[in-house]
Amino acid sequence: MKTIEITTAQKVSIQYELAPLGSRISAFMIDMLVLIGLMIILNLIGGLVIDGEAYMYFVILVILPTLLFYTLASEILLNGQTLGKRAVGLRIIKLNGEPAEAFDYVLRWAFRFIDIWGSAGSVASLMISSSGHSQRMGDLLSGSTVVRTKASRQFRLEDILSLAKKEDYEPKYPEVLSLSEQDMLFVKRVLDRHKKYKNEAHKQVILDLSEHLAQQLEVPLLKNRLDFLRQLLLDYIVLTR
Repeated sequence: MKTIEITTAQKVSIQYELAPLGSRISAFMIDMLVLIGLMIILNLIGGLVIDGEAYMYFVILVILPTLLFYTLASEILLNGQTLGKRAVGLRIIKLNGEPAEAFDYVLRWAFRFIDIWGSAGSVASLMISSSGHSQRMGDLLSGSTVVRTKASRQFRLEDILSLAKKEDYEPKYPEVLSLSEQDMLFVKRVLDRHKKYKNEAHKQVILDLSEHLAQQLEVPLLKNRLDFLRQLLLDYIVLTR
């Protein structure tokens, strides 16, 4: 599994799993099916309501732009996703941590005619498989890549937390049961990131998260915010095991 670490403008490091070639091909095939469906619908509509020479204008002004610009319009409107990418769980991101702009999507789209259509996908497949950041030509020139937005495997909290289980332990915050497992997974990730990257941005996240949870649970906040979050995790494990 290839990953990439992006540092945002706020100096927060985020790790993504790079989209494997198979997932990108699956997203591409779904988009092709969507396009075929759109072409069928547009042709049916055009055939029913437009006659004679006017149908040619319908093809030029509606059908061809849809065929050509579906991918570009989707990525711009859906923030780096097409319907195929969304279905598979993929998204385009910039390697420098900045949000992708319209020009980046245009550059990627333009080079589809070379590394995808012009070579039947062979150039794109070779570059994605061999490059360090899984980039095709359009990705390289726009400084972007495609990553997973969904976890490739779901882990339960019990699988990733190595906390001692004491039979006589009494939880300090039984209110933590009102939180979901996903909430606690997020808390664990925040603690892990803070441990790995000791900067002001992560310290502020710890402060904000602890205050938010204390207010949500209506419990007193410990002076040591890290201890507070660790206590919530331990209580949740003991109460839900």
